[in-house]
Amino acid sequence: MSARPARINLERLLSRLEMLGEIGQVIGPNGERGCARLALTDADREGRDLVVAWMRELDLDLHIDAIGNVFATYLGLEPDLAPVMTGSHIDTVRTGGRFDGNLGVLAGLEVIHSLQDAQIRPQRSVTVAFFTDEEGARFAPDMLGSLVYVGGLGLEEALEIIAADDGARLGDELQRIGYAGPVPCPGVQFPESFVELHIEQGPILEDEGFGIGVVEGVQGISWTELTISGQSAHAGTTPMRLRHDPVYAAAVITTFVRDLTRHHGGDQVGTVGRIDIHPNLVNVIGSSVTMTVDLRHTDERVLLDAEQRLEQICAEVAAEEGVEISHRSLARFEPVVFDSEMVRLVEEVAKDLGHRTRRMPSGAGHDAQMLARVCPSAMIFVPSINGLSHNLAEDTHPSDIAAGAEVLYEVLTRRAGTPLTASGVPEQE
Repeated sequence: MSARPARINLERLLSRLEMLGEIGQVIGPNGERGCARLALTDADREGRDLVVAWMRELDLDLHIDAIGNVFATYLGLEPDLAPVMTGSHIDTVRTGGRFDGNLGVLAGLEVIHSLQDAQIRPQRSVTVAFFTDEEGARFAPDMLGSLVYVGGLGLEEALEIIAADDGARLGDELQRIGYAGPVPCPGVQFPESFVELHIEQGPILEDEGFGIGVVEGVQGISWTELTISGQSAHAGTTPMRLRHDPVYAAAVITTFVRDLTRHHGGDQVGTVGRIDIHPNLVNVIGSSVTMTVDLRHTDERVLLDAEQRLEQICAEVAAEEGVEISHRSLARFEPVVFDSEMVRLVEEVAKDLGHRTRRMPSGAGHDAQMLARVCPSAMIFVPSINGLSHNLAEDTHPSDIAAGAEVLYEVLTRRAGTPLTASGVPEQE
């Protein structure tokens, strides 16, 4: 394989990542620099404004839809053809990093900027997008914006969703930050294909020495909110046999979730991520607990079994402790298998560029799994240092960022058609 000059400008991409990372920046106790840029907050608006400004500087065709998804298109020689699309999200969790989502959006923007620098105009247009509320940290479910875009969740239903933390209505917040756009949902024209560059958010690539993860699909996700109602009482005077303690019930369920992962083994993961206790006092038996259970698996049948086992343990502990347990689904997505041709293309490109590749599933949810409902889709993973994500210390080596962006460039231009210079002459390798 002959070496060729880099397609993308790494220094420019890193600079944009740094500038976006400063919005909503959180400094950790050891100097870690992360982000708290929850969806539709003031920090999210500031981040959106910055990315949109970069899109406008490139004179891209800009559109914002009714759920706040932003699409910027570099028009190809045949603009009537469906575009190839890339992108991700720029919202974060409350203790997020600087690369989760941001890399996919800004690398996509860098691909377009590099095409313009080289005066290359592909046959199909190239669109870079960022989707609203991918994290679901403020408004559940996760991947909300892309789900509405593909028609998996009605716009009016989405606009009525209430924030878990502050009780805000999604539609009101969208209007408040100025990103309730005029473009209808679902999308007017779906892309010809979609590819998303993302950090792995796990330790496998780094641990096994691979440079590029070729993502074959996304495991199924089940989010459940449990509300456990018991009886508040004095911690010193109420005998154990007469208690109706929701905190005890929550502890049993939490332990069960870990035991469930051991039972199924393999790809099964389970997490109790949020527990709110009322009245949360040292000398008072709790009156209620609200908690979340996150179950994930690559096999839908196994995921269904895990959900059934969760319901069973809830019924058992409710009867044992004399508490009531209600269930509310926050998100439920079946496992997704990406388009085999797109997966093969990512793998072929990465190998052509000299990278060691590993086929793998994604343990995290991504916008690409929603786009897979309407067009051939795939993902490119790059390693996460120490496997950390959703953590202020989240980081990825610049060399890996460059590698991922170069693979993205090549995949997009191959899908968009033979790259042509502005004069219509085929680009020379």
